[in-house]
Amino acid sequence: MAEKISDKIKNFFQKKKADAKFKKAGPGHKLTDSSSTSVVAPQKKQAYIPPQRTGPSNVNVQAAEAALARLSIQKRDTTFNTSLAAIQAKVRRELEAEKKSNTPVTEVALGPRQTELEASSHLAVKGVYFKCPLISDEVLSKDEWKPKIKEFLFTALEEERGITSCLILYSCNYNRSKVQDCVNILCRYIDNILGNPTETKFHKIRCSNATFCDKVAPLLGAREFLYAAGFRLQKLEQNGVEEDYWVWSEQNIQDLTNLELLREALMSKDRVDLELDRNIQVLSPAQASIKLELPKDFYAISAEELKRELHSRSEIAEKQLQLRTKAMREKDELREIRKYKFALIRIRFPDGIYLQGTFSVYEKLAEVFDFIRENLEHEGLPFTLVDPMGHKFEEKDFDATLADLRLVPATILLFQWDPSIDEEMNASGCNAYLKPEVMMLMQQL
Repeated sequence: MAEKISDKIKNFFQKKKADAKFKKAGPGHKLTDSSSTSVVAPQKKQAYIPPQRTGPSNVNVQAAEAALARLSIQKRDTTFNTSLAAIQAKVRRELEAEKKSNTPVTEVALGPRQTELEASSHLAVKGVYFKCPLISDEVLSKDEWKPKIKEFLFTALEEERGITSCLILYSCNYNRSKVQDCVNILCRYIDNILGNPTETKFHKIRCSNATFCDKVAPLLGAREFLYAAGFRLQKLEQNGVEEDYWVWSEQNIQDLTNLELLREALMSKDRVDLELDRNIQVLSPAQASIKLELPKDFYAISAEELKRELHSRSEIAEKQLQLRTKAMREKDELREIRKYKFALIRIRFPDGIYLQGTFSVYEKLAEVFDFIRENLEHEGLPFTLVDPMGHKFEEKDFDATLADLRLVPATILLFQWDPSIDEEMNASGCNAYLKPEVMMLMQQL
């Protein structure tokens, strides 16, 4: 029976994903259409070729030499200041000019939508963003996804009320203890009917009942679940007083087996999950040297708790001056780590470039290796990572979480080619680490 309900939920998600892909595919074409309307096969990906630069004039050469002499700096590589990077830089300059002149600024899509609350102009990231492939390809904050998920599920109620009501319960109510209390009561209603299908006292739920009012009625999806289970809202007269009741009838369902399957769906705890977006950024050494500050979304504590924490910094400083045992230090370290939900990981490559991504503190180190691997120019070659203390991570560390490895809330890991290929890579003169399309994401100073 468990396999049946799991297959049903799996099919539900697969159908929704297929519908989403179909809607994005655009208008179809007949096989008999002319070649002018036929689908063009994707072209083979072309290798990235930097734009050819024309030779500078004598005046420009003299000006450049004078500038280099005055500033004592080395010539910078500008091969990546093309296409997307150049467009972004131009748009940023225009936006800054408009802000200075107090002219209304038109919103320009330069990546994930930014949150409005900014505590500092030196935030390492603007916030934490998520994807939900089941619904769309958008990258949004969790608060922006909540109404979209709710709308998506309530739209699906007419198609599949039973499974959808269970998904609404787990996906649209955010107090997990209250959800569990509601699920326990709903299961009790079902168990009473399954155990005593002819006992009429189990067929009615009084809407004014304190337990129902407090733990069932307020939660989204609970009423929809009752309807799918065969209950209907009716007015009944008891002791001369007319009240609202949820009344169950076997005629409202096909058979009791469906009621058992619905209970299994409720206990499966399936939900519409969000996928954490890495919010990938590529930084120059100068940008990475700016003091790192994290937005409020990274914290597992409230804004008020965070303020109190900042005010207690002096007390913490005094503690550092005291003689403390190793156990005391480890306890304080764990307390500090528990304040965070997300970790910012920066990978420094030998050419000085940084690759930055956002991770959950409970993700494993293997996820960081996968993140780097999918952005490397030479994706299949082995490499290693070294932490700031000089510890080289090995395969045994892959199953450890970032919190376990003390890589929270932010850290810099050094990238190295595996010793087996390090000399060969150096001899070949291969100094490109990241894919060209990833390098195009480098932020402008």
